[in-house]
Amino acid sequence: MTVDERRRRADVLDETAAPGPGRFTGPATGDELPMLAGFLADQRATLVLKCAGLGEELAHRSVEPSTLSLLGLVRHLADVERHWFREILAGQKDARPLFSSPASPDGDFDEASAGPAAVTEAWEAWRAAVDFADRFTAEAPHLDVTGEDEWRGEVSLRWVLIHMIEEYARHNGHADLLRERIDGTRGV
Repeated sequence: MTVDERRRRADVLDETAAPGPGRFTGPATGDELPMLAGFLADQRATLVLKCAGLGEELAHRSVEPSTLSLLGLVRHLADVERHWFREILAGQKDARPLFSSPASPDGDFDEASAGPAAVTEAWEAWRAAVDFADRFTAEAPHLDVTGEDEWRGEVSLRWVLIHMIEEYARHNGHADLLRERIDGTRGV
């Protein structure tokens, strides 16, 4: 693909038409909770935008031997959302990952395969996890609500929100490169 064939995402996608929330709509001043929730919503909307207009192409891998794909990112982030908000903060110990397991710790990426059902399943799981996380955050009395994680120990809602913003920001960088490899679209 030549430089002339590459397109900026803004040139080919109407951001307001992408499925999901708009970006950069959160408050720029005010209390910490709405600001953190706004930044996380922006990062989630960025993932949706980077995947917009794609179906089975979401399963296209980056480059061998990597199993990184947009579909893998959606599956991974669904599991990460479930882990931190359901399992750790809400204490739902039965809310195990949907796409990985102790036997296949990288199953979210390694087992992401093309097909309309796989794409639908991943987006439905991601949306359900995001909906739960948003409800949990909105209903939390304060940012110091805590849960116990075997990796980090005691974590607060504040820490989880900051961690999730970082997690999405890092993976949205991967998504930029993956999308450009799929169809040359880049930017935003």
